[in-house]
Amino acid sequence: MLIGLPKEIKNNEFRVGLIPTSVAELVKSGHQVLVQTGAGAGIGAGDEAYQAAGAMISPTAEQIFQDAEMIVKVKEPQEQEWAQLSPHQILFTYLHLAADMSQTQGLMRSGCTAIAYETITDDAGGLPLLAPMSEVAGRLSAIEGAAHLKAVNGGRGLLVSGVPGTEAAKIVVIGGGVVGTNAAKMAVGLGADVTIFDRSVPRLRALSDIFGTSVATRYSKHEALAEAVRGADIVIGAVLIPGASAPKLVSKAQLKEMKPGAVIVDVAIDQGGCFETSRPTTHEDPTYIIDDVVHYCVANMPGAVPLTSSQALNNATLPFVLALANNGLAALDNDPHLANGLNVRGGKLMHPAVIDALGSLSAA
Repeated sequence: MLIGLPKEIKNNEFRVGLIPTSVAELVKSGHQVLVQTGAGAGIGAGDEAYQAAGAMISPTAEQIFQDAEMIVKVKEPQEQEWAQLSPHQILFTYLHLAADMSQTQGLMRSGCTAIAYETITDDAGGLPLLAPMSEVAGRLSAIEGAAHLKAVNGGRGLLVSGVPGTEAAKIVVIGGGVVGTNAAKMAVGLGADVTIFDRSVPRLRALSDIFGTSVATRYSKHEALAEAVRGADIVIGAVLIPGASAPKLVSKAQLKEMKPGAVIVDVAIDQGGCFETSRPTTHEDPTYIIDDVVHYCVANMPGAVPLTSSQALNNATLPFVLALANNGLAALDNDPHLANGLNVRGGKLMHPAVIDALGSLSAA
């Protein structure tokens, strides 16, 4: 199979879908890889590194979208990219379609087969291709929240750890999954006062086993969460419903009751966000302020640390890339977990959660 690797074009996205060692594995398996010049610049991998791994170098993305049988990316295709896709192609990347009708319509019109990293499953019921980026985003959420508590960034002027004789920042994490767990790990390491909310009692028990008394665990009821948000210095939204839009768990009215200069970090923004006032931002312009509360809603947080992120992502995606390269779409029949990644095929929506979120498109 001829596999194409275009350079990412989303704002300040420096990750790459295939690192040179992954390209070498594909070439070793008998496949061809066409890499756009400069695709690996964000991780310090020049064209020569890809050529050494056995790749061919293309001067343009247009050639890759024209010739490749499978396109491997990191972020969802932008309009100029989905316009170049065709029915014979497989697109393998993050999609997050439930919160992006324009992209969904573009992929449906293209006729391509679009397989989303974020809905592929495993035997444990997890999301193995989402997990590594969730780990990165979770840890970054605490770091960015702490950074934006600084007065120069619009925050309360609070040192997250405090010092002897002062209080540490209160960090509330909504959601105890991979993002929330990693956010809590980093927040505890920074010396914060941390509370995690979740609606699964077994998950709360697991979190208690992980953190002991260093983290408070709370069952997520409306009043309890509202009270915690009022008293928080940082609130991290870490809620995920696979393939679906994120639920709005903090309202604009609740936001008005937060401390002036408090910070919210919405890691769920790829799926529409879990705060009513959230809208996507970029690394270039990461925050805005509503009702004196700093909103950090960067939609590709792991892109800020592309070397770590690209390595971690490739560790998870490579087996699936190889399966698709070796077997084509028959790989979906061979692996039900990979089949759960199928979001669009032949102009139709295929994933149940995406259909539920965008049912009007499915019926069109």
